Amino acid sequence: MSRLTIFLYEIKHFGRTKAKIFAYLIFVIAVMYALYTGFDLQQKHEKTIVDINQKKEKVISEMLSWYDKGEKGPKERPWVDIYNPFWATWYLPSYTIKEPTPILPLCIGQTEQYGYYKNVTNRSSVYDNDMVEELANPERLVNGNIDFSFMVLFLLPLLFIILTYNINGLENDLNFEKLIFIQTKNKQKWIFARLAFYTSLLIATVFVFILAVAFKNNAFSNYTSTIGALLLLSFIYVFIWAFVFYLIILKGKSSSTNAFKMIGIWLIFCVLIPGAVHQIASIKYPASYMTDYLDANRKEAYKVYELSPDTMIAKLKTIYPELKFTKHGKDTLINDEILSKSLSAITNQINKKAIEKIELHNETKNKFISKSYWYNPISMFQNKWNNLSNTDYAAFKAYRYRVQQNIDKKIKLLVFDNWEMKKVDKKTYLNYLEFMK
Repeated sequence: MSRLTIFLYEIKHFGRTKAKIFAYLIFVIAVMYALYTGFDLQQKHEKTIVDINQKKEKVISEMLSWYDKGEKGPKERPWVDIYNPFWATWYLPSYTIKEPTPILPLCIGQTEQYGYYKNVTNRSSVYDNDMVEELANPERLVNGNIDFSFMVLFLLPLLFIILTYNINGLENDLNFEKLIFIQTKNKQKWIFARLAFYTSLLIATVFVFILAVAFKNNAFSNYTSTIGALLLLSFIYVFIWAFVFYLIILKGKSSSTNAFKMIGIWLIFCVLIPGAVHQIASIKYPASYMTDYLDANRKEAYKVYELSPDTMIAKLKTIYPELKFTKHGKDTLINDEILSKSLSAITNQINKKAIEKIELHNETKNKFISKSYWYNPISMFQNKWNNLSNTDYAAFKAYRYRVQQNIDKKIKLLVFDNWEMKKVDKKTYLNYLEFMK
């Protein structure tokens, strides 16, 4: 009996086994629901981004109309003067947006925990509440979300167990393993061919869903290499489980023995090890550290307003040495209004120092987790999947870096035009918009 004959036999066997078909269909339905959740999240992001752009255009249009009419701002806020750099930059919409990739439905990653848009003001920070929902989010790096990647990495092995646990087990249970040996002349060939069918079935199922999402989102135009990497990653992952189960089945004495060993391996690598690494990382690098540090940082920022004018000027000139060449920098008299509207530059520096420590804390924690990959491969596959979909910690760190760059740009624009005692007109405001793009 050839391997092909055994392979074809297993197709018929699968079609006649209602329990296996039912388990497979349940998995497929669950995957479809996971993808629906991913598409829903993607559509919400896209709709929000459209709304943001419309809101941005509305604010700009309103500002330009005020300049055209010679008005200083909204009538209900008479203290606003849009000809002053402080208020001109205040009404300068400066959104930094992290666009969702076409791969998002395949892996949500940390998208639900981190913000993906930010309207930068002179008081903004990359760790504002709208940027980070929970400061403990890096801990979720090893947990996964109920999305397509979670279904593949954590639940697909369970389906694999259901489909294959009785290979070479049922034969031993019913005592006709010798008859199989007489027909095939090789037990390994019998096991390999039968297991090859289920391996092919699961790989094909995963491939179909990945390609379906890629076609629906037209991802092949710019993400061909990413799609290829996801397909390869999926193939390697399923193949590894197939190899492990092949070794278990080959040495198995009964269906129950196979099932217990398979489930034990799944529990160890999908639950116990990731859970233990997560717990150790949480104890060694507690999230409360960041909360405490941010609270202390806020108190330090509030103390800025208690500084003497000379100290404030000294700190500002340390941040921006060129301020001494501005009109106010050359003046011997201190303009308290200009000074007070420049304090955000000092608090921004305080925030950046605090954020450096937070990022270092997170990086140390992530490195600790990455060192566990040699015995914690599921987390490695999860993080690699997140990386390919641009939803991992590194992707959001890069996004926070872009936000910080825009914060720095806006504050510098505000401070220098303030110290130059510049009067902002319509042309200047349009230059502001161009500068913040």
